[in-house]
Amino acid sequence: MKSSNIKHSGFTLAKGKSLTGDDFYDVKNINNLTVAIVCDGVGGADEGAEAAKRTVQYLMNNLKKRPKTWSIEKSILTFIKSINEILYKESQINYERSELVTTLAMVVIEGNRLYGANVGDSRVYLQRENKLNQLSQDHAMEEAGYENVLTQAIGIDINVAPYYFENSVEREDKILLCSDGLYNVMSEENLRSGIALGAHALVKKASKVMEDDLPDDTTAIVLEILDACELENLKQQNLPIPETLKQGETIDGYTLIKPLVQNERTWLAHKKTKDYVVKFAPKEAIEDTVVLDLFVKEAWNAKRLKADFFPKAVIPKNRTQRYYVMQLFEGEDLQKYLSHKKLTIDGGVELGKNLLKMSQYLLKYDLVHGDIKPDNIMLQEDENENIAYKIIDFGSITEIFSNNTRAGTPSFLSPERFSGEAISESSEIFSVGVTLYLSLTGKYPYGEIEPFQNPLFKTAKKPSYYNKNIPDWLDSVILRAIAIEKEQRYEHYSEMSYELQYPQKVKPYFSKNSTFLERNPVLFYRIGFTIMTLLNFILLLWIGYNS
Repeated sequence: MKSSNIKHSGFTLAKGKSLTGDDFYDVKNINNLTVAIVCDGVGGADEGAEAAKRTVQYLMNNLKKRPKTWSIEKSILTFIKSINEILYKESQINYERSELVTTLAMVVIEGNRLYGANVGDSRVYLQRENKLNQLSQDHAMEEAGYENVLTQAIGIDINVAPYYFENSVEREDKILLCSDGLYNVMSEENLRSGIALGAHALVKKASKVMEDDLPDDTTAIVLEILDACELENLKQQNLPIPETLKQGETIDGYTLIKPLVQNERTWLAHKKTKDYVVKFAPKEAIEDTVVLDLFVKEAWNAKRLKADFFPKAVIPKNRTQRYYVMQLFEGEDLQKYLSHKKLTIDGGVELGKNLLKMSQYLLKYDLVHGDIKPDNIMLQEDENENIAYKIIDFGSITEIFSNNTRAGTPSFLSPERFSGEAISESSEIFSVGVTLYLSLTGKYPYGEIEPFQNPLFKTAKKPSYYNKNIPDWLDSVILRAIAIEKEQRYEHYSEMSYELQYPQKVKPYFSKNSTFLERNPVLFYRIGFTIMTLLNFILLLWIGYNS
């Protein structure tokens, strides 16, 4: 679920007249996760406040760096056990007893799924349809008179057994995390009626009940689900995936005419009076949930990315199988176009502007295309040779800074991508630059690179070496875009876009290996002329002296 779909609030008050308390809380959006944590430093321990703060910060920092292969459950339980061991051992060394002790309540929301855990008596509630449900489980004694005695807490023992839970979340759900200072003062009815007002109102109401003299530190976080995550809803649809597809077959009114891709999962189809492109989930998605998730994300991106750069796409509401439908764009891909015709210089500049505008649009969604190349660029040319472009392949679109290091096509990957660096604006600019170089010269700047090859990048020739019509300023723009060293490349799309827009502002580009003559030929010859003049003058003096 996107962070924009979750509204959150948090508030804490110290007990009595104290200026500070032992509670600590935080809410953060980490990549595609929303994480909320409340810790209540155990009052009997001198270092409870420190333990609460450190536990929250440790869990937040480690969730930010968690291995991509780890499930959220494994991450939560592993990190809780790790901080428990750290605090326990430190206490034994420094105090010879458990002093760094705190309770914990935390939730992680990904899509429409809620993951949570608690240790001690800090709680997690979920309110749905005006009913308040406690999701956590108190680790406290049940005997009368001992209800506040904890059976578990972070840092109290070398081993800890968190209570772990999972649930789905729905639109208008509200999640409350709180320390015992809140629910010991507020009745369940007061919690239920007050949760909609947010954390600040809840804690202040508790303080008012106690005449502004709270008996314990009191903390609350309230998360409100504003809308359901469409991506998760799409994943959960129970739709079959056809193993084979045949010409003439009709699915939901779409009659399959011919496959457009060799794997026969993308078809030209006809419905009523129009032709469309229908793309089905790969056969592998029948057994492989990872492949299925990737296809669902592809379809979702295709549907939501509404811009002139892309063909229009829809996911039919009443579909009976796993597919999505795209507008048919009459034309050919740039790779085929270049096989029989060259782009003009103006056409190349326009192509570059379009690719950068598309990239800037995706950046608003924290996305990158991931596979910019002529094969993924469709074009139409009218009778006046005006060209309209469409960028295709929604399947390659991925989150910026993704570590999917082999995403894309080798000949268009920047050098750092081969060494495992994440996709970035800079690496996408490299792909744009290679596409322009190839489109205007018919050559790859660093040669054609085979899959799984680790190439050696040598200085590329100027594009004008192959196409004399390319002006010096455009040479510089393209060479800067495909610079081997990231430090010499454009860092942001806007920088390259600006220079394509204003050629007069472009400064000459020189690689690190370029000679002084290449960098400043006028100054080189001026210095050379001066030196020769001085030598001739000295020679004349010497001849005069010896004659």
